[in-house]
Amino acid sequence: MRQFKVVVEKHSDGYIAYPLGLKGVVVGQGNTYEEALADVKSAIRFHIETFGEEVLETDSPVIEAFVAETGVSI
Repeated sequence: MRQFKVVVEKHSDGYIAYPLGLKGVVVGQGNTYEEALADVKSAIRFHIETFGEEVLETDSPVIEAFVAETGVSI
């Protein structure tokens, strides 16, 4: 068992989830938070089974993740 930090975003049409600490693109989605989390867990398993454990970032693992908001003049 390995723990992953997962970012879950709520959008008007559902939820998107993606893990931190993996090489490559892994995304899950669902109509609910729980569905998106279950989908991304399945996607993580598939990604590791397909590409091997070298997709795991072992040299600098994510210790904590933060969500911040800032304004940018455009």
